[in-house]
Amino acid sequence: MVGASAAGLATAEALRRKGYTGPLTILGAEPHLPYDRPPLSKQVLSGTWEPARAQLRSAEALAALDATFVLGDPAVHLDVTERAVHTASGRVLKADNIVLATGLRPRTLRGQPTLRTLDDALALRSDLLNCSRAVVVGDGVLGAEIAATARQMGVAVTLAGPQQAPMALQLGPVVAGLLAELHTSQGVDLRLGAAVTEVDDHGVLLETGEVLPADLVVVAFGSAPATDWLQNSGLVLGNGIVCDSRCRAADGIWAVGDVARWHHETLGRLVRLENRTNATEQAIAVAGNVLGADQPYTPVPYFWTDQFDAKIHVHGFVGPGMSVVEGSLSERRFVAHYHREGELVGVVGWNMPKQARQHRQSITPSCRATAATSTQGAA
Repeated sequence: MVGASAAGLATAEALRRKGYTGPLTILGAEPHLPYDRPPLSKQVLSGTWEPARAQLRSAEALAALDATFVLGDPAVHLDVTERAVHTASGRVLKADNIVLATGLRPRTLRGQPTLRTLDDALALRSDLLNCSRAVVVGDGVLGAEIAATARQMGVAVTLAGPQQAPMALQLGPVVAGLLAELHTSQGVDLRLGAAVTEVDDHGVLLETGEVLPADLVVVAFGSAPATDWLQNSGLVLGNGIVCDSRCRAADGIWAVGDVARWHHETLGRLVRLENRTNATEQAIAVAGNVLGADQPYTPVPYFWTDQFDAKIHVHGFVGPGMSVVEGSLSERRFVAHYHREGELVGVVGWNMPKQARQHRQSITPSCRATAATSTQGAA
């Protein structure tokens, strides 16, 4: 497994559960044992969790996995023919099957802080504790979560981005509008609907000409699949590692998690999903296929986000056509349906996670593939 985060670890665990007893090696670019990323922008950043609490498994559980962990040594080249991974330190790791789970790399802007790793979260927390005004550049899931956490830490926060409301792409206009109201009510200064053109010593410059003053600028406007090290491998690359419906990139080479772009059989096109749940579900599917199951992977996308007192869960595909089926918008506790051509394609729950999960079962099979075209982000 090339990648020692959620997808890589979940693949190793699934292989063991499914009966594989041979040697396992988990290679990680970071020096840390596998940890979870969703808490980084919330509990770890705010300081309510110690970093160790974000670890995915205890030392005892990792020992029971009987895997060799090679950490702090990033992969730099893949020899597909030899099925060999070359690392920065000069190691050459060969295997019968190689699972690529290298995830994403954040887009940057003039060296400003980003949040992708545990070390990023700890450094950003230190910066936030020593600043009076921060500007978060990016109005997607990660940017909105960082803005909410920073505001709860007592920092004056401005959230900037090109959308009309935070997470408009992931939530649709109505629910995103409610999220904007929530942020505003909590003191977040929203400067949305205009792209950021520059960051300098004076602050953040918008395309409107407005300058947003800041002691600290945090960049959270997207990521790209971490495939640079595979450029000369012979694998097909394009917005990720291109795979067949079994998540196989080449004979004995598989991809899983944020970096995988696989063929969805029902949809008839390539799909890539960026969310924590997919990392686990796809890992289970890949482990089965490594062991000969030969099954296509066809998930319904799902992600969640916690911001202030809102717990938002999204299943499938959202869009403009929304109807509330439980609760009410005014009470900020509801389940909403999204339809396309008369069929249910998505469900959003606001502070109703259990009910939203129950409604997920009603997403029509013919639209499950359509739902998977939405690349949902999660920190």
